[in-house]
Amino acid sequence: MVKYLATIAGALLIGWTAFPPTVQAQAMCGDRTEVVSKLKKGYSETPVSIGLASNGAVIEVFASTKGSFTIIMTRPNGLSCLMAAGDSWELLPKRNAGSRT
Repeated sequence: MVKYLATIAGALLIGWTAFPPTVQAQAMCGDRTEVVSKLKKGYSETPVSIGLASNGAVIEVFASTKGSFTIIMTRPNGLSCLMAAGDSWELLPKRNAGSRT
């Protein structure tokens, strides 16, 4: 699970730095409570995973049973920004740490 969160966080970091500053300035941000409420009401998305980044930000993945997903980053001050969104989200089966399957 930690590897998956690290992979997601790494991909977000790489993807975020690949966009020009004008695109970054258009990031959709708001109070975490409002963002979570809109994800639940508008897309039926609920939290499926969470992780803490080294800068103190919380990274969360929200997903619906229909397959839509959203990844948000919440800074320590409570500001949440949408990092990515898409379709066809699938939960992988849980594995024990160190297993090779």
